[in-house]
Amino acid sequence: MNPSKRDIENLLRRVQTIAVVGLSPDPERPSYKVAAALQKAGFRIVPVRPGGGAILGEPVVATLAESGADLVDVFRAPEHVPAIVEETIAAGIGAIWLQDGVIHEAAAQRAREASVMVVMDQCIKRDGLPLIDFKVLQDV
Repeated sequence: MNPSKRDIENLLRRVQTIAVVGLSPDPERPSYKVAAALQKAGFRIVPVRPGGGAILGEPVVATLAESGADLVDVFRAPEHVPAIVEETIAAGIGAIWLQDGVIHEAAAQRAREASVMVVMDQCIKRDGLPLIDFKVLQDV
């Protein structure tokens, strides 16, 4: 069960930095398009993936602990979610957003038990940004 729209709105109003786990450097991939929209909306994004480099002008970090994020946005397959949840908890990050199709009920419950807010199987660009009245171009 996801938080209410009001709770999601409140979350996005207080978040400043979003760690994007699985952010692709390919502009055609959904993770890239969503991260670009988040940047356009005023959030700082931090790409989290192995290999270093930079994506969307932001340096890539290898772990959530390095990200300084307020929210984790996940673009990984469901089997990776339990480890990401554990890393989120260990890093002290208070919220995790699992994108469309990323569903792992047990990991979500583990996160909630650790007082981490969980949004699951929703797109932060499509379902989250409109709640805070950001004017995000559809072609981003």
